[in-house]
Amino acid sequence: MPRVLISDKLEAPGLELLRQAGIELDDRPGLMGPALQEALRAADGVIVRSGTRLTADLLAKPGRLRAIVRAGVGVDNIDVAAATRVGIVVMNTPGGNTISAAEHTITLLMALARHIPAADASLHQGKWERNQFVGTQLAGKTLGVVGLGRIGREVARRAAGLDMNVIGHDPFMAPDKAAQLGIESVPELAQLLPRCDFLTIHTPLTDETRDLIGVRELALMPRGARILNCARGGIINEAALVEALRSGQLAGAALDVFTQEPPPADHPLLGLPDVVVTPHLGASTVEAQVSVAREAAQLLVDYLLRGVVQFAVNMAAVDRTELEELRLYVDMARRLGLLHAQMCQGAIRRAELGYRGEVARRSTRLITAAFTAGLLEQRLENVNIVNAELLARERGIDIVEQSNPRKGDFSTLIRAEVITDKKTYTAAGTLFGNQYLRLVQIGPYHLDSFLDGIMLVFTHHDVPGLIGFIGTIFGKHGVNIAQMTVGRQLPGGEAIAILNLDNQPPEEALREVRAHPQISSLSVVKLPPAGQMPAWFG
Repeated sequence: MPRVLISDKLEAPGLELLRQAGIELDDRPGLMGPALQEALRAADGVIVRSGTRLTADLLAKPGRLRAIVRAGVGVDNIDVAAATRVGIVVMNTPGGNTISAAEHTITLLMALARHIPAADASLHQGKWERNQFVGTQLAGKTLGVVGLGRIGREVARRAAGLDMNVIGHDPFMAPDKAAQLGIESVPELAQLLPRCDFLTIHTPLTDETRDLIGVRELALMPRGARILNCARGGIINEAALVEALRSGQLAGAALDVFTQEPPPADHPLLGLPDVVVTPHLGASTVEAQVSVAREAAQLLVDYLLRGVVQFAVNMAAVDRTELEELRLYVDMARRLGLLHAQMCQGAIRRAELGYRGEVARRSTRLITAAFTAGLLEQRLENVNIVNAELLARERGIDIVEQSNPRKGDFSTLIRAEVITDKKTYTAAGTLFGNQYLRLVQIGPYHLDSFLDGIMLVFTHHDVPGLIGFIGTIFGKHGVNIAQMTVGRQLPGGEAIAILNLDNQPPEEALREVRAHPQISSLSVVKLPPAGQMPAWFG
């Protein structure tokens, strides 16, 4: 009989579902230290919420443990990489709290617009200050939604029902898909902010979204606008927010999340007027708690009794032997996705994968999933080859593939073409020998470049002295060039060059290089070191 540890409080319907499936329960919320480690090793699966922290030390010797389920979305309290290394699948419940989180956002929106908390506190103090709490009507106002995932879309739908004008920004939501949902898609955050009477954030907290809204962004908003965050603390820079509120740039803010939770008692945001705060209550409804409990329990029942993996954040639902055979192709496809993600401009509409030669005889479905994971993983949380294509489809991105087993110029070739609302980008890679990945095409240009580390990619007019110019600048700034390759169609015409660098060039060096009149465009692409596979590969 499988055994499941419940290490945080779980609603009764979830517990009953596990019992009915014949699973033995170890229901002991609040375990810590050696007692928690012992209980984990004795269980086949564990369900946690946000209270239990599963660290690398706790997971180093897993015993029987095969699965972790987070009853909720965020897995910040789980060392996913450590779980992957010891073969533990980590799953979450992405849909259980969507409605409750969206409703909480709308609640804060209304409370902020009508000064509800301050008016309530005033009346409880025996005052009758009607003139002090004149609010603003929501109908006819513009709500900007940053992040159009499940919760962002539900917030937009409810705001439209309040007769608000809804505009949204999500790099991975195609404009026509947004339009179907009644949302006007704005391609750049800087274009969205000046139009917002209210702004609400619904993105995960990643390296890309940390401090997404800072001094510059708040200054772009209309004076007197208001901002909400029910997503994750740290997406809005709290120091910048305090200053914008004190200066009057913003008329108010509503926050359910903080960088540090709970925030210190002397946190400046807690002492400012026109700031509505709640203690991370987005998912705190009876319905949401029951929903995530049932969903978490069902995930473990399906996995422990039938071997079915759903909503995994760290591994693929494929045979591990097959995955090892495809290692180099998976690695190459993911790197091409990462390359495109850092070079593309505009909303992505479609990605077309072409397989030729030896790779076309393999499981291209898995390789396509790896490319899609690379394309999305820098902007979205917990992307892997299990969920990447689903996340792409939800954002209106079509992923298609074609295969031709006949060899062309190379024994194997993966060609990725990404179409955005601004232009089309092409890149292709191949294998040299049995271990070397090479980038052999960007746009119309053919070349031969390493597909790892820091890459400086620039288009230019093919004139003498340009490479020496760049080398001199990088030498002055201590940037070493490991390799250089140039692709061109005609001598003296337009060309592209890639420099593989040993270290990140400082912004001052990049400004000097960009200033050269023969350089048309320049970007820095960061890829993993050679041979480094993603955590979900195991």
